[in-house]
Amino acid sequence: MPRTARVEDKGAIGAPRGIRWGIVGPGGIAQKFARDLRVSDGGELRAVAGRDRMRAKDFADRFGGELVFDDVRALAEESTVDIVYVATPHSHHAGVVEILLGNGKPVLCEKPLTVNAGEARHLIGLARENGIFFMEAMWTRCLPVYRQVRRWLHEGRIGRCRSVDSSFCVRGNQDSDKRWLNPDLAGGGLLDLGVYNLAVTQLAIPSIPTRIQALAGMSATGVDEWLSVSLAYPEGAFARFACGFVAAGTNSLTIAGERGTIRIPDPFLSAQRAVCESNGEEITFEGRFLGEGFEFEINEAMRCLREGEVESPLIPLDDTLATQQTMDRIRGQIGLRYPFESGSPSSGGS
Repeated sequence: MPRTARVEDKGAIGAPRGIRWGIVGPGGIAQKFARDLRVSDGGELRAVAGRDRMRAKDFADRFGGELVFDDVRALAEESTVDIVYVATPHSHHAGVVEILLGNGKPVLCEKPLTVNAGEARHLIGLARENGIFFMEAMWTRCLPVYRQVRRWLHEGRIGRCRSVDSSFCVRGNQDSDKRWLNPDLAGGGLLDLGVYNLAVTQLAIPSIPTRIQALAGMSATGVDEWLSVSLAYPEGAFARFACGFVAAGTNSLTIAGERGTIRIPDPFLSAQRAVCESNGEEITFEGRFLGEGFEFEINEAMRCLREGEVESPLIPLDDTLATQQTMDRIRGQIGLRYPFESGSPSSGGS
């Protein structure tokens, strides 16, 4: 039997100067974000913007925001807002973020950053050219568990990574008018679920796949209900993942190296536990949440602002762009192009 050890991270949070947040898109995911602002490292809700002013006001009243807007441009020009979290459907991310960055406002944007790599490349260029903080809200990669996974990988604890295997399959809402199956809102399993698999794979194998094979089941609305993808990387590494809305899965993740494995149990995207087995030793890491898990990406964004960083090392914009490019290539293989896109499915950045 392997020797065992246990490491625990209680997620202790200090109390530096406050950061005033704006939120665009007062929906369900924004509610989770606003709840975790209350346990964050000095974050506070200042303003809310939404197309429906009354809905935005109800959100602000519930979570303590003082300002309400029905125009994102007004929020972008509000000097008392330090940073904006964008939580609209991802079909609308590019337009909203461009307005915010164009007004010099730092942005934390929900995943996926945009619908395609062309949009992502444009926004990343805009942020970098003007020295404005910009980060994809890939909360999974900010969790204590994945910070520890990063350390294990950098220490070479499992040797060179050879494979990543994961799934993110749920029994989702089958209403074709809802976002998941709505092509006008860039629906489908890849952009909503598979982006998590790819983002964590990018952490373990930080390169661009040389070959991709994708198989999908398409809904009556024309988006992917389920998806199975194999990816080959340089130096013999490979990855596999499945995602979709048609049935629940064993949503765990395994990173295998030449000398060991890192296993993250279901659900890997919100993991509070990871096990590393290498050289006859098994180490269990536990990283607790103070809220629902969003506090860690909030804290990372605020750390960057306080320290004058314009990109997060936990979610570099180059990693975000690489993931977007891979998703474009997968969509090209399964023939998924959204009604509002021009050109082929993979024209955004293959």
